[in-house]
Amino acid sequence: MSTTPLRFRPATDADLDTLLALVQSAYRGQTSRAGWTTEADLLDGQRTDLADLRECLARERSVLLMAEQADANSHAAPTVMACAHISIDADGESGHFGMFAVRPETQGGGVGKALLAEAERMVSDDWNLPAMRMSVIDVRAELIEFYERRGYRRTGIYKPFPYGDERFGIPRRDDLRFEILEKPLKDASQ
Repeated sequence: MSTTPLRFRPATDADLDTLLALVQSAYRGQTSRAGWTTEADLLDGQRTDLADLRECLARERSVLLMAEQADANSHAAPTVMACAHISIDADGESGHFGMFAVRPETQGGGVGKALLAEAERMVSDDWNLPAMRMSVIDVRAELIEFYERRGYRRTGIYKPFPYGDERFGIPRRDDLRFEILEKPLKDASQ
């Protein structure tokens, strides 16, 4: 099968069912175990829902970014390979990267790196923000190392996990918390 290069585009309401299935498959349940980003040993339940995705679409300066790839030998619609939510961080001075999901069976093939690079380009060039931040469950050492190889640094700033709010999943352990990672996208002198 010959494939075309990745194409990036913002999601629309028509894409939300596909994105919900992708995010759930990358983080929860048996299908997520085909990739290395699974949270199946940490959390049960959902990773997101349609209401959350619709809220992401409705917010100003908030994009559900999709990476699609078509089969060059087919007239079928392109396959959604990955997605992420890019928005303005709470301080209004940096981008925020979250809800990053890559089809589990394709993880490790460069799709996620390409989507992350496009998200950083958008935040830097289109939104003119100097940095990107994200929240990562701090016991996910392999995932944090992935981001560190891409220039993110651990800030030592932690946020509590929302225990009791099943919209974020059902914890399988009681020591979960988020750490903020950050990457400068522009020289501070600019």
